Amino acid sequence: MILEIIHTVVLVGMVSTAVLSLRSRDLLVSTVLLAAMSLLLSLEFYLLQAPDVAIAEAGIGAGIYTAVYIIAITKTNRWEDERQGS
Repeated sequence: MILEIIHTVVLVGMVSTAVLSLRSRDLLVSTVLLAAMSLLLSLEFYLLQAPDVAIAEAGIGAGIYTAVYIIAITKTNRWEDERQGS
């Protein structure tokens, strides 16, 4: 029973961070929320007794993808900078 509650909380957290990421107007906030969703996904994989998949998801999904997205965001102009300039 307690495991079902934990699964439900993790899945609700994943869906809520994904929706918040889609609704966010700031790319950096969206990237951090997607990283949080990826960490919750790796926790779900661990709870489903797939620790190798959980480690891969945490390392690649939350680590490498987030770093690549943040580097890409820093190489572009942010909309906050464009609004201040006009």
